[in-house]
Amino acid sequence: MKQNVASKFGQGLTPRQFVEGMTKNQQAFESWYEKFTWEDESDREYFESLNHRDDLRVLILAADWCGDVVRNVPVVFRILETAGMKTEVLILEENLDLMDNFLTMGGRSVPVVIFADTGGYVLGHWGPRPEHVQSLMREFKRENPDREAADYDSKITEVRKAMGQAYGEGTESHAVIVKELRSLISGF
Repeated sequence: MKQNVASKFGQGLTPRQFVEGMTKNQQAFESWYEKFTWEDESDREYFESLNHRDDLRVLILAADWCGDVVRNVPVVFRILETAGMKTEVLILEENLDLMDNFLTMGGRSVPVVIFADTGGYVLGHWGPRPEHVQSLMREFKRENPDREAADYDSKITEVRKAMGQAYGEGTESHAVIVKELRSLISGF
């Protein structure tokens, strides 16, 4: 049976309310939002073509302290604005019940972008980061399952640095997120 998130509809913040309510990283978030551009015109056209669809709803689990939220959600906001999709942001700490249905490798990682139909049935989700960045963390977790190991902290610091490099210095990951969301949504 498909998961249903209808009980969360109307419980979240608008994207603007989320940004205005940020107590951490607001300036960086807004900077990434402003830097977004469509690298591929066909992607922009695809998302614009979704404006006629009123059968999709989006819930985004997020926290303003999270670097992946600051980097990725501005791009997601831009994409969803172009698509005209009704979007709500749910704060992680206030929605652990939902978060625990969308764990990443057993952990609470945000953002999670949840696509549902108007009845609340989950069609798919994306996050917490682009696949080429997430694959580094997956490999790390596979090779370092013991969080209590003496070298765990130094190794996770290394993988986080590698993940930052995988994101790139600028907006390189934006086009990747666009392609991943296009691929996902094309399946509904």
